[in-house]
Amino acid sequence: MTAAAPHAGPDLAKTPGPPAASPPPSSSGRRTLRRSLPRFLPLTPALALLLVFLAGPIAYCVLIAFTDLQLTGQAQESFVGVDNFRRAFRDDAFLNAVWLTLVFTVLSALVGQNTLGLALAALMQRASKPVRTLAGGVVVTAWVLPEVVAGFLLYAFFRREGTLNAVLEFLHLPSQKWLFTLPILAVSFANVWRGTAFSMLVYSAALNEIPKEITEAAEVDGASGWRRMWHVTLPMIRRSIGTTLMLNTLQTLSVFGLIWVMTRGGPGGKSQTLPLFMYEQAFQNSLIGYGTAVALLLLLVGSLFSLLYMRLLRTEV
Repeated sequence: MTAAAPHAGPDLAKTPGPPAASPPPSSSGRRTLRRSLPRFLPLTPALALLLVFLAGPIAYCVLIAFTDLQLTGQAQESFVGVDNFRRAFRDDAFLNAVWLTLVFTVLSALVGQNTLGLALAALMQRASKPVRTLAGGVVVTAWVLPEVVAGFLLYAFFRREGTLNAVLEFLHLPSQKWLFTLPILAVSFANVWRGTAFSMLVYSAALNEIPKEITEAAEVDGASGWRRMWHVTLPMIRRSIGTTLMLNTLQTLSVFGLIWVMTRGGPGGKSQTLPLFMYEQAFQNSLIGYGTAVALLLLLVGSLFSLLYMRLLRTEV
């Protein structure tokens, strides 16, 4: 009797076959790109405008900075490499402008606008509505004035026969030639007077976002006003502080019209910041290549400040 052949059970029929081949990564990436491409199409006009009006002029300035281009007396410019940058760091007037730019930025932006704006915002939180309206209107009016108009107003305030000396003489105090003896302090005060409104508005919005329960709990625990400000308020608005410092710094580094109207960088370069030094070299001395190199160095300073603030903001998250 012959043996029966083995029966192929259902388990053999259910044996899984080889896994299906996954699509190659290149085709998957192309499909993802095709799906995301319509999202970027509305940004195309803005990107084109940025390339034409921002990236293009910056690239052209970079090229000019490495040449000896002049406004007059030159048939054709030539490539000089980094000679313009070497000349800048050997120029005492440039180093003086760098120092005055740092002094002007620290006094008027980091200390003046930031501190005064925070103080005004904190005081207006406790003031009545008419006082807030009046104080806010006065401060914002100084901010919306054109830079040239603000410069003329502060020039009339600080000049020898101006308002400040008239007040000092009325109080029987010695007057000063402020625009000649302390020009960098005068223009720093002018920039604080004009730009504090921005800091005040930002800090007012930030203070309004702090829950009242937190400050009331600190007050119940016996914390004084200064301790509440230092240990409660400032830590909760630190990101607003960092953003305000960055924007104020970048705006102050580029101030030109205010200082030009008040002092024109004088006397003797005592208030000549980098924007004024750049203008003098490029358009008064006709050294376009050298002036553009100074402009790139100013752009580098602003970029370093921006990277520093962004790093600080990122570590606070």
